[in-house]
Amino acid sequence: MSKLKRSASTALVVTMLAGPAALATASPASAANYHCKTSSYTVDDPSYTGPESDNWDFDVRLCAKRSGGYIYTTAKVNWDGPYAAKQRSSLTFNKARFHLQTKKSTAGTDPVVKYANYNGLERALEHSSTHGNGSYETGTLKTKTSGRYQYLADGYIELDWSGDGTGYRTPLLFSASPRV
Repeated sequence: MSKLKRSASTALVVTMLAGPAALATASPASAANYHCKTSSYTVDDPSYTGPESDNWDFDVRLCAKRSGGYIYTTAKVNWDGPYAAKQRSSLTFNKARFHLQTKKSTAGTDPVVKYANYNGLERALEHSSTHGNGSYETGTLKTKTSGRYQYLADGYIELDWSGDGTGYRTPLLFSASPRV
């Protein structure tokens, strides 16, 4: 009987120790269904002429997944901005946004079936770390699907630099997600 109690106690301790660790490392089942692609773009701040570097290096991860008759698309933006940007952060942009699109994959140009502009990118850029780095995640677009088509996430960044007087410049384009 004591051997049975010891085995049960050992099993309980192992379960208690493994339980929190398993929960801490487990990701949501739906996260595994996303198909993502990351691409990069470097842009020069046209309004800054100081002696320090003024390039912004952007990495954008565009993701799409199919679940329960819907397509979900989302994006995450990471950047390595110039150190000087932190000292003049509120003066860098008039506006900045991420334009996220859900597209239906077809022959020729893929038509946009849903989109959203995420203007919170400006605030995130202007509140970069002390080294000019940061990240921003868009919301998720949910689109009803037609079962016979594949879909993908696409998107771009639009920046309106302070002091250059031109409004939004040419969009910074990134690679679309894989089709789902």
